[in-house]
Amino acid sequence: PHAIRLEGDLTLGGLFPVHSRGPAGVPCGPVKKEKGIHRLEAMLYALDQVNGDPQVLPNLTLGARILDTCSRDTYALEQALSFVRSLLPPEGGEGRCPDGSPPRRPPPERLVGVIGASASSVSIMVANVLRLFA
Repeated sequence: PHAIRLEGDLTLGGLFPVHSRGPAGVPCGPVKKEKGIHRLEAMLYALDQVNGDPQVLPNLTLGARILDTCSRDTYALEQALSFVRSLLPPEGGEGRCPDGSPPRRPPPERLVGVIGASASSVSIMVANVLRLFA
């Protein structure tokens, strides 16, 4: 539920603590304006600058999938796994449409890197998981 997606030829992932840690049993608490929203806005601004200059990446646009870590390391790891799931084939095999044709699926997301998380301990955990999937 805490995600932003921008379409592009190449996708950058982002993991930022937009919300603070929630109380027991709730992953997310109140919004973190300085350390959360500012980092999110910085990434969006950088994407705007790169995509707005045709000499930086000619004929390519950068997209983004930015996820909230809610300042919780285990939640950040779960969010990072959603990047991995976007690269895997859909469950249940190929399947068929009612008319017998194969289903039309969007092409796999071309995730080229992940920015974040804000804490080194979280970044190390996320990097170790993402490294397994190149």
